[in-house]
Amino acid sequence: MKTQTLSNLATLYDRDYQLWLETTLQQLRSGNFAQVDWQNVLDELESMAKRNRRAVKSLLTRLWEHLLKLRYWESEREYNANKWKAEITTFRQQIRDELLDSPSLKSYLPEIFPETYQDAKSVISRLMDISISSFPELPPASLEEVLEDDFFFD
Repeated sequence: MKTQTLSNLATLYDRDYQLWLETTLQQLRSGNFAQVDWQNVLDELESMAKRNRRAVKSLLTRLWEHLLKLRYWESEREYNANKWKAEITTFRQQIRDELLDSPSLKSYLPEIFPETYQDAKSVISRLMDISISSFPELPPASLEEVLEDDFFFD
């Protein structure tokens, strides 16, 4: 691969992301740090950090949605309870996997816990076609309970 100038690499980032990645990796591995497109590397790293946080927040929100269905959607519970419990289990496993890959995200969970509950209430109230005030104002379970494998509001 021919040597690219920094300005060419910056435009390569916009023209061919995959080639930019491969070129950047090759430069880093070979110790050719002066030729690395550092601005886009930094932007990518920042984006990755945000993406990991968004993933955990989304999983926790979806976990709450299914817990709320299980607890409050009585007319659908008998037919859907096992499916909802399976989804709850899946979301818990995915959260655990994210935390294994990035243990520092564990301290982020208490920060987003109330917001994910509020977001889930909003979604489920629309799904059930009931007022959001039908749900408790504060989360009806702790973060530890919500993440516990056998917790299903039983």
